[in-house]
This record gives sequence, structure tokens and C-alpha cells, in this order.
Amino acid sequence: MSADEPAAESADEPTAQSAAGPTAEPAADQQAALLADPFGPLRSRDYLMLLVLTAVFGVVLSAGAYGFLQAVEHLQKVLYSSLPHALGLHHVPVWWPLPVLALGGLLVALTVRYLPGNGGHQPAEGLKTKGAAPAAELPGILLAAVASLAFGAVIGPEAPLIALGGGLALYGFRLLRPGAPAPAQALVAAAGSFAAISALLGSPLVGAFLLMEASGIGGPMLGIVLVPGLLAAGIGSLVFTGLGTWAGFGAGTLVIPSLPHVGRPDVAQFGYALVIGIAAAFLGTGIRRVALRMQPGVNRRRTVWTPVAGLVVAGLAIAYTEGTGKDSSDVLFSGQSALPHLLLGTSTYSLGALVLLLACKSLGYCVSLAAFRGGPIFPALFLGAAGGIALSHLPGLPFVPAAAMGMGAMAVALLRLPMTSVLLATLLLGLDGVSVMPLVIVAVVVCHVVSARLNPPRTEGATTPAAPATSPSPSPA
Repeated sequence: MSADEPAAESADEPTAQSAAGPTAEPAADQQAALLADPFGPLRSRDYLMLLVLTAVFGVVLSAGAYGFLQAVEHLQKVLYSSLPHALGLHHVPVWWPLPVLALGGLLVALTVRYLPGNGGHQPAEGLKTKGAAPAAELPGILLAAVASLAFGAVIGPEAPLIALGGGLALYGFRLLRPGAPAPAQALVAAAGSFAAISALLGSPLVGAFLLMEASGIGGPMLGIVLVPGLLAAGIGSLVFTGLGTWAGFGAGTLVIPSLPHVGRPDVAQFGYALVIGIAAAFLGTGIRRVALRMQPGVNRRRTVWTPVAGLVVAGLAIAYTEGTGKDSSDVLFSGQSALPHLLLGTSTYSLGALVLLLACKSLGYCVSLAAFRGGPIFPALFLGAAGGIALSHLPGLPFVPAAAMGMGAMAVALLRLPMTSVLLATLLLGLDGVSVMPLVIVAVVVCHVVSARLNPPRTEGATTPAAPATSPSPSPA
């Protein structure tokens, strides 16, 4: 894209118009052909070959995504368990997250500053999936993600996996088919993202809805793009399951078993759905706004403020541990591993502990969005579950529907993807998710509408200048 911009600047206006004319006409012809025969590409030999390639990429990238997640989990255990004992400490001191997160913040800052690609997109601006990252940017995205996730930042792994999956698939496709047209390259990149993210979210369908909503895919191209992506995603889920069984780590599913049975929703629970949806809209909007306000300052002095952000997150985790006696991992990390323990151990959390967890995790999430690299999904789900469980102390609200409504509402507040949010909140609960789905839908819709009222268009426009502040960062390298 950058290669085209100087040419456009140097060309005079008639030349630019004449160059745009032939490009626009074939695009219009292709669109008309798709409208006339939407299934035409499915009968072509090139499309069948494309399916074979995406299936191969699905195997490779899913195995890579599995290895990435296992490596991050192993590094978390090394940094927060093995390393203190190796240094002669008989137990992990309460202050231990301070140096670990400060070092993680410094590594993220140096990666973003000196490697191409800005370490991936800035998570405070939401989940971005449009366009695959160039190959030169992939090392920086990988290193920034590992330094954020493994060192304890309150951030999720989904955004780096989407970027790495799409970028690696596109790079491999260009090696195999150097002269492939741009639409084919876009299809392969999207399939790579499907394969990398689907098994993490517990279902290929959730990954499909996530990428469709986030990328804005639609129109007659929807089915053409979706088929390779679903193929790669389905194969990816099989690879995750097979690798988990072979390696002894488990399949990595997020479905939470053994939850209490949930009956049919009643009128009172629908009333609580309205309350939860409104509360999540205000909390999610507050987190997003504060993170976006902090982001420009972090971008200007990244090597100073990112380690400081790590210290803030560590301090919040220490405060939570000292105040409740619970493990600091409740506040640290994405919440992906801690979510089942929270839902299955609800009885061990007092109302005060849940409120303190909600406050510390929200602030840590906010700081991490502004300074670190990763995705917004899993911390939002964890916060929603904690908030819902806290509200379940009110009469007439069981904790399973409350947690489901909280997860869906907080997910849509941060992602702004309503269908994906409903699927995430319900599929994570297994069979119970079917019973609570009407409640989740109400909470998600209410939160989505209220969030739209709280976030006028100018709010997003005001954040766009923050990104160019880091664009010159690769130049020192």
C-alpha cells in the first residue's frame, strides 16, 4: 500500500482518474457476476486448489497456535513459580509480580520501538482483523505478544494469533503462488486467521462469527470467503484435540463442565439482564475510554511508561492478594485459565473478594490495553463472569445465568461484536448455555445499544492520531 502512495502523489489528476477507471470496471463486473451466480467460484478448479492449500495451512497453523499457547503457559509457570525457587526463595513472595511485569513492560516497549510493525495493533482500539500483517512485522508481533502474555499483563492471546495466522498463511501462499491474484491472497490470509483462532475460542463457529463480524465480510463474497475459513478452522480444532491428547496437556477446550443445572429463565432474570447489560456498558466504556486516554502518553515515552504500567498491574495484583488471600493470578494474565476456577469455585469467593477482584482486574485490564500487546476478549469475559457472580448475591439470580449474562455483556462492550459475544458466553457453558441463551441475548443487546449511546463517533475519531505516533518507531532500527 505504501508503494502505491508516492505514485499517487506524483501523478496528475487526469492520470489518476484514468488509472482508477479500468480498476473499478472489472471490480464492478466481478460483483455483478457474483450476484448473478454466487456459487460460480465453487465450481472452478482454482477454488478447489485453494481449499486444499487452506486445509494444509490449517494443519500447520493450528499446530503452531497450539505450540504458542503452550509455550506462553509454560513461561508463565517458569516466571511465577520455578524462577523464584531457583533463586533460593522458599515461597513466591507477594512482591514478585513487580520485577516480572516491569521487565515484561520493558521488553514490550523495546520490541515495539525497534522492530517493524508496532508489535501488532494497539488493543485499546478494539479487535482489528482487516489486512494480513507483512512477513517483516511477524517477529515483532510474536515477541510483543509473548512478553505481554507470559509476564502477566491483563490481555488475551486472540489478537496476536489472528495476526500471526493470517500473516504466516499469506507469506506461505506467496511463496507457493507468487503471481496469485489479490482476492486469493486475501482468502488464504483469512483462512489462516480462522485456523489460528478457532480452537482457542472453543468452536470453529465462534471463530467464524468473530472474524466475519470484526472484518465486516458480507455480500456475495461471504460464502466464498467462509468455506476456506471453516475448512481451516475445522481442521484446526482436530489438530488442537490431537496435539492435546498426544502431548498430555489436554485439548485446550474452554467449555466449563460440572456447573449446576439451570432451569428455565423467569421474569426476574430478564429484569436482571437489563441491569447487567446497562452496568456492563458503563464499565466497558469506562475501561475503553481511560485506556484510549492513556495510550498517546504511553506511545510518546514507551520505554518509560510501559514498565511503569507493568508495575501498576503488579501492584493491583498484590493489593488483591493482600486484601483477599486469593492468588494473584486472578488479577494477572488474560483470565483464560482462571475462568473455569472462578466459576467452579464460586462458593469460595465472598462478595467483598469479588468486588475487589472486579476493581483490580478492571484497572489492570485498562492499563494493559494502553501499554501492552494482545487481545481484549478473555479479560472481558473474566470481568463479566466476576461481575455477574457478584450480582448473583441478589435474590432470584442464580450465579450461572448471572455469569453468562455478564460475560456476554462485557464481551460486546469491549468487542462491539454482538453475535460473537452471545456465542462465546453460551458455548463456554456447554449444555447450560442453551438454557441461558435468551438471557444472554437480552443482556448483550441492551449493552450494545447503551454502549453505542455512550460512544459517539467522535470518540473513535479522536483516537486515530495515536497510532501514527508509533509509526516512525521502526526507523531507529
